[in-house]
Amino acid sequence: MFSVPNIITISRILLVPVFAFLFAVPGAPARIAAFIIFCIAGVSDALDGLAARKLNAGSDFGRMLDPIADKILVAVALLMLVSEGNFQQLSLDPTHGLRSFLKIVPALVILSREILVSGLREFLAGAAVSVPVTRVAKTKTAIQMVAIGAMILDQLAGRWLPLNIAMTYSLIAYIGLWMAAALTVGTGYAYFRAGLAHLHPRTANQRRTRAAAEPRAHGHAGEAV
Repeated sequence: MFSVPNIITISRILLVPVFAFLFAVPGAPARIAAFIIFCIAGVSDALDGLAARKLNAGSDFGRMLDPIADKILVAVALLMLVSEGNFQQLSLDPTHGLRSFLKIVPALVILSREILVSGLREFLAGAAVSVPVTRVAKTKTAIQMVAIGAMILDQLAGRWLPLNIAMTYSLIAYIGLWMAAALTVGTGYAYFRAGLAHLHPRTANQRRTRAAAEPRAHGHAGEAV
């Protein structure tokens, strides 16, 4: 349980409340510190999987905890970003309402997908179904983390950078978040389609029988889903 990959994963979860606290503290130093913590937590997602492979230290515990840690980090970061907007100002005003709208929509899409995938993963695990990680899923995770990280510093960019550069920075950050939301829908559909394919009892029983006859692979869940 307390192998190197698992310790990295647990540390990522413990960093989440630290990130949330620093994000809520006013001032540039706290926001920069929150950004650094988020980056460290994001990089640790790759490190735990790498450590599991290099050290041959994969485990069922790690495979279970890793996607949970990822979802906690992303969900808290999105909620903190959305909390900066005002729900009573969902207008086309670019300084408040429009920015809130452009955060809320992709955040809701991403969080809804995570809930859907969590339920489908539980169902597919019971049906002994394994959905391989695709390049699209890995690309989605990378774009999502970069976009969230960029948006964490969006206010500081608007304060410190020239207007044109600050607007370009914000545009890239928002486009990245919407791209991640679009890819999120695609990868979520892949899980949903896999679940539908195994709703028939006969198909599920055949899959369980086949899985029981094959050796089970153990590894750490350093996967982008």
